[in-house]
Amino acid sequence: MKVIFKIWRQDNANTKGGFKSYEVDQLTEDMSFLEALDHLNELLVGQNEKVIAYEYDCREGICGQCGVFINGRAHGPHDHMTTCQLHMRSFKEGQTIVVEPWRAAAFPVIKDLVVDRSALDSIIEQGGYISAKTGTAPEANALLIGKAVADKAMDVAACIGCGACVATCKNASAVLFTAAKVNHLNSLPQGEQEASKRVLEMTQQMELEGFGSCTFTGACEVECPEGISIVNIAEMNARRTKAKWLS
Repeated sequence: MKVIFKIWRQDNANTKGGFKSYEVDQLTEDMSFLEALDHLNELLVGQNEKVIAYEYDCREGICGQCGVFINGRAHGPHDHMTTCQLHMRSFKEGQTIVVEPWRAAAFPVIKDLVVDRSALDSIIEQGGYISAKTGTAPEANALLIGKAVADKAMDVAACIGCGACVATCKNASAVLFTAAKVNHLNSLPQGEQEASKRVLEMTQQMELEGFGSCTFTGACEVECPEGISIVNIAEMNARRTKAKWLS
């Protein structure tokens, strides 16, 4: 299988980047997309060229580190799938595949396809946790939680923090990510004590990090690998309004 990779190359956030095309042969349909990039880098090493920098970790669709734009879509052509889960059978022989990094002011380019997503970590640091000291781990059923509440919390806890919602949003908004993290903990009894503080401080940090505002276009929901609903944004906004009244 032969394809043409048109890949964004950029040394760092302060230098001008651009696309460079590479014709790559000897690929198979069973190769994952990242394996194809590995193969390309092996060819570049043999040609004494700089390898393409891209990020990954688990290669199992769990960590979200692999996220890039592929032919204009976050993570590639399929819904609810991360880049590392994508296989070359999703492309045609001789096809040109355009690969570029997440585009957002809050995600500066480190090199090539790697961006700095530490702004998301900064949001988590402002309340994406339970601070109560509980000692040793209690029995799983020690605190009874209704199935509807547990399911709702688990649905948003599925967020892997890949940043696709930010990158695909025309405003580069991190509201879906923040809403998932806020609603996960604020839905559970363990998170009730800090619920108001959590939603106020996490949303404030989101704004300080330079993410854009949400205009409910729904693009974030479409490109989210976990299919997290934008209903969570409305719920977080309601929680934030209530928290402001109570403060």
